[in-house]
Amino acid sequence: MALELQRLVDSLGARLGRSVAIDDPNIRLLAYNSHTGAVDNARLESIMRRSVSPELVGHIHSGGALTARDLFTVPSRPDLGFDVARVGMPIRYDDTLLGFLWLLLSDGPVTDEQAAAVRQGAENAAHTLHRDFLLGEISRGRERELVRDLVSADAKLRDEAARWLIEEELVVAGPIRVLAATLAHAPGEPLGEQDRLALTVGLEHARRRLPPRRALHLERPDHGILVVVQEVLSRAEIDDLAAAVHARIAKESGKECWIGVGERGPGLSAAHESYGEARRAADVARIVKVLGPVVWSAELGVYGLLAELPAERLGHNLHPGVRRLLDHDGGKGALAETLEAFLDNGGDVRRTAAELCVHRASLYYRLRKAEEVARVDLASGDDRLALHLGFKVARLIGLR
Repeated sequence: MALELQRLVDSLGARLGRSVAIDDPNIRLLAYNSHTGAVDNARLESIMRRSVSPELVGHIHSGGALTARDLFTVPSRPDLGFDVARVGMPIRYDDTLLGFLWLLLSDGPVTDEQAAAVRQGAENAAHTLHRDFLLGEISRGRERELVRDLVSADAKLRDEAARWLIEEELVVAGPIRVLAATLAHAPGEPLGEQDRLALTVGLEHARRRLPPRRALHLERPDHGILVVVQEVLSRAEIDDLAAAVHARIAKESGKECWIGVGERGPGLSAAHESYGEARRAADVARIVKVLGPVVWSAELGVYGLLAELPAERLGHNLHPGVRRLLDHDGGKGALAETLEAFLDNGGDVRRTAAELCVHRASLYYRLRKAEEVARVDLASGDDRLALHLGFKVARLIGLR
């Protein structure tokens, strides 16, 4: 597509003796020819970054670009670096807007003959973009099918999917790591249409940050998957990528979002294991909110071990002292919070008091009260271990 559009703008520009450019509907540059007259910062930014500021996109759209059916003019906005007014022509196929063809008015007014050539150029561009869209949909459908097989429980299917993904040049070979993303939702229920769209936007945003054929993605009923070929990506780069996915999904959905990061695998065939780890990390992070919005499976600690067990079994075996503490004082959990902090800090009274912003005397009083309510002895190593694990279980099964 890029080559065909480039030929089109080069030919049209030579015929008109003018600068010509083609953008997609979001004003991302697709093709342009050499400039014959004055250009502005907006055009330079578009060439360098392949996009322009959201404010400038808003200015162009607000001028009627999205509803135009013929040539229209976008006035200059020097405060946005848009010093030169443009004449635009919408590129439509069966009334669907696929982009815009632009002329700079610094090259002079547009004659009737030039306008006719621009309309024909927009029609030719529409056929090219529509064909690319159809091919892209076919390719994306094939990719989705293969990624589903890649993370399935069937080893034979996984190996076949990995082979076809590489043979069909949908992704390069190399070590992989899987990220899983999920949003706040009722247990066992699928995400709504808007939330799934937010996942798609966030995952596609991540793919655009990576070189071509370095990532695959898939939306499932209650989560999304990003498979990254990470031959050269460092821990910091994966963290940045996960943070970008989280920020975009949260922005699009307006909801809390969690990202799980699986372990590195030697190749595509290992994506199933990394996917399981990433999904478990995302689910644990969603329940145990103190872990933060981005969680690496390798850093789940005891939560990773506990997450391997069914929630019903964990709840059935929860230490009764933990339940009594959580129920104390109308369920406010002040004693539980104090005791958990004390155990998290390895029994360090000074550090725990500082963390809770209480006097040590108050801390000692709360600990004695917690012993009474839970019916335990904090001098006993077994009791301390059982309570500490109990608090982690309580978070994991949603009691805290």
